[in-house]
Amino acid sequence: MALGQKRNKLVVPEAYKAMEQFKNEVAKEVGIQAPADGYWGNYSSRDCGAVGGHMVRKMIEDYQRRAAGGTTTQ
Repeated sequence: MALGQKRNKLVVPEAYKAMEQFKNEVAKEVGIQAPADGYWGNYSSRDCGAVGGHMVRKMIEDYQRRAAGGTTTQ
């Protein structure tokens, strides 16, 4: 799998597969076909930003639900 110039490190390295799956799910929701080889370098900054932005939005929403004592959406 090509990683390009990836410099961001996960705080919990064991979560790598889950984060990749999450990214692909969000990309599908946004209407972007995730690359089969995992290399996002051929996609526009706008598309990658849309996926990343929606990922952050969903993570914040999940945290707020948990903080408020609600249930998660999964």
